[in-house]
Amino acid sequence: MTQIPLFSSPFLLGFDQLERALDRVSKSSVDGYPPYNIEQDGENSLRITLAVAGFSRDELSVVVEGTQLTILGKQGDDPDRVYLHRGIAARQFQRSFVLADGMDVIGAEVKDGLLHVDLLRPPIAERRRVIEIRDESPTDMMEDAPVRQKGSRA
Repeated sequence: MTQIPLFSSPFLLGFDQLERALDRVSKSSVDGYPPYNIEQDGENSLRITLAVAGFSRDELSVVVEGTQLTILGKQGDDPDRVYLHRGIAARQFQRSFVLADGMDVIGAEVKDGLLHVDLLRPPIAERRRVIEIRDESPTDMMEDAPVRQKGSRA
């Protein structure tokens, strides 16, 4: 089955990077563990909160590579513990988020079983440019054209 690109409209030019990012996010969001919230904390700030009960600060890592934020959690087994019943899984996870250009991770903290990752979005500057339209007469176009020599093929 062929997949039709999401941004295949001729009016959406240069969105191939965004399409790849959406594809990457859709593949990584299959597993719902750990649950998380994303909240707007201010006009230009966001906070991602993950439920990471049972994980210590040393068992968590927050990494930004390019525009991808990856949060990893890996619990180690304590060989000195003997479980009579183990109902709490020592489960590792990887949760990825694609960040907009300019988005900056400004900090992370663990408190009461929740990992808070704070992000700052720079204010969006309005951009407007007027593009000059040149007027080329047919004689100008002929002057710019490459000159062919007799007997040569172009």
